[in-house]
Amino acid sequence: MNAGGRFELRSAQFRHERQASWQELESLLKRIEDSGLAVLSHDELTQLPLLYRSAIGSLSVARAISLDRNLVQYLTGLAQRAHLAMYSGRRRPVEGVVQFFARRFPQLLRSFRVPFAIAFGSLLAGVLIGYQLTRHSPDRYYGFVPEALAQDRTPSTPTAQLRAILYSKPRQGVALDVFASFLFDHNARIGISCLALGFAGGVPVILLLFSNGLTLGAMAALYASRGLGGEFWAWILPHGVTELLAVVLCGTAGLVFGAAILFPGSLSRLDRLRTRGRDAGLLVLGAVPMFFFAALFESFFRSLSQEPSLRWTVAALVATGWVLYFASGREAARG
Repeated sequence: MNAGGRFELRSAQFRHERQASWQELESLLKRIEDSGLAVLSHDELTQLPLLYRSAIGSLSVARAISLDRNLVQYLTGLAQRAHLAMYSGRRRPVEGVVQFFARRFPQLLRSFRVPFAIAFGSLLAGVLIGYQLTRHSPDRYYGFVPEALAQDRTPSTPTAQLRAILYSKPRQGVALDVFASFLFDHNARIGISCLALGFAGGVPVILLLFSNGLTLGAMAALYASRGLGGEFWAWILPHGVTELLAVVLCGTAGLVFGAAILFPGSLSRLDRLRTRGRDAGLLVLGAVPMFFFAALFESFFRSLSQEPSLRWTVAALVATGWVLYFASGREAARG
């Protein structure tokens, strides 16, 4: 018998030995999908996780010994349906959202700590380099800060005007929610760009984060040159801690996508994207409310206080809160 015949025989034998449990699981899933978990008896509910684990085991074996692709795809779909039936179907949507932000979101960041460190390092390097270059050569400011973003904040702007911008409140007649929408849109675009550029291999994500860091560092250098460095960071950080963290999280997701494309390992690129892409997408899903929270918080907080000491205190509290929140993923993982 040739190799192809032996392969077909092995695949047929594998299917014959396990097909009964697959069909039983498929029958239960059909009833759950039609009417919900409540239709199952106590014995069937007990049997469901056993059949699910059996299907997962079959899928692992089928992949390990390279059985035919159709069988692997069938088992993959069966396992995914069973997973959804067992875990997604137990919670109401609101409970699922609460569970995600309470435990899953901080755990995701811990699982991606290496790409997160790269994304954070790229942004921080841009800030430091942009600051140093602009302090030594103020003309570089025009190359680092786009004209639309600079507006009236340039090296030729009088110090009094720069200071007035820091302490200005939203203009009368302009709703705070409009101002919040502007900040949300601006930062969300950066985050979405980081995610999209991940499909180009991840390198453009690093460049985009570095570029945004150059812009922030150049603006910080401009204010520092006028003796307003501390007041500039007091203006930026209360909302900037959350905004920049959300941007870095989106950059992290982009790097995860890029790594899946460049380094698929033993899996195909499509399978690697499928396994890693879902969690990366969830990371972005968690970052989106952070953009909104930062924009809304600043639009109201800015109208309440421009006192630098208070703003520094709030920035420190916000940063501490995020550290404690994401550190909770470690305890949840241990549990």
